[in-house]
Amino acid sequence: MSTCPDALFSPFTCKSLRVPNRIVMAPMTRSFSPRGIPTEEVAAYYRRRAEGGVGLIIAEGAAIDRPGAVDATHIPHFHGEAPLAGWRRVADEVRTAGASIAPQLWHIGAAPRQAHHVGDLTGEGESPSGRFSATADHGRAMSDEDIADTIAAFARASADAKRLGFAATQFHAAHGYLFDQFFWDVCNFRSDAWGGPDLASRSRFAIEAVRATRAAVGEDFPIMLRISQWKQQDYGVKLADGPAELERWLGPLADAGVDIFDCSQRRFWTPEFEGSDLNLAGWVKKMTGKPTITVGSVGLATEFLSTHRDRSVIKADVARIDDLVRRLDRGDFDLVGVGRALLADPEWPGKLREGRAGEMKDYSILDRERLH
Repeated sequence: MSTCPDALFSPFTCKSLRVPNRIVMAPMTRSFSPRGIPTEEVAAYYRRRAEGGVGLIIAEGAAIDRPGAVDATHIPHFHGEAPLAGWRRVADEVRTAGASIAPQLWHIGAAPRQAHHVGDLTGEGESPSGRFSATADHGRAMSDEDIADTIAAFARASADAKRLGFAATQFHAAHGYLFDQFFWDVCNFRSDAWGGPDLASRSRFAIEAVRATRAAVGEDFPIMLRISQWKQQDYGVKLADGPAELERWLGPLADAGVDIFDCSQRRFWTPEFEGSDLNLAGWVKKMTGKPTITVGSVGLATEFLSTHRDRSVIKADVARIDDLVRRLDRGDFDLVGVGRALLADPEWPGKLREGRAGEMKDYSILDRERLH
């Protein structure tokens, strides 16, 4: 690395959100919250990343108050007295350590149900058309009443986040989950007002959820939306095939109240459309004028996956930080999401800032399977 990473350590402000630097801990499902309740260990886990120098933490996906929103017993909830008390502890710990935090609110939609159901986690999968992918049906199509209740649940959870001391809220609208199933034509072939022949028409569910949330939290509380072109069901999907369609999709969401778009790519350096080196976050910022977060293999030597015999380990690497900083300086995006590198090494931001890249820890699949 030759570029000074100072741009990564400049402050960022959006409405009431104020963070000391541009490094964001990306949301990563960990499944360490028994019966949906975040524990003291979960609070300590997030505090360690704040102490290590992260500016903003977007917590792991948490279930809204809707049957079947998630399907595993140890995924946290963001509703109910005990889970919300646990989340208040998490927010307090992170703020005390000097960082900001937002919850990621989640409904997985129609997804294959996992085997370990308990109590209220047995809810049937639901989605716009009862479809998980082009070839797989799971659960049922949502009624107008189901949709209205789900929108209200996202708004309530966001209002709770504000009340508990979180700095913003985020909706998980990426990776083939519920919001994304509304966006995607193979999962949404409704003929009513919640469907339509084009991406802009199929965005109504997300737009209404954002509008309801804006009414619940007020004008100054930031709303973030995580989006992606790729899906867990199909890595090659592109919802928007060019900048014009991207603008038709996301412009109305920005108008509805999205303040920051969290743009998920598998590799941040991959151009989104031909004829430009802009990545997804770069194009979204260009077409909407809103701040964006870029994310995708930051801090990892991804080529290691194809050359090393032990693919459960990925080497820590800052060779691409020059390119990352160049794009940040150019104004392509505003914040940088870091995922697996922070699972492996809570002190990753401080080591980068202090020029101690040689001390960064490699990522192991075991880092995802244990709380530390």
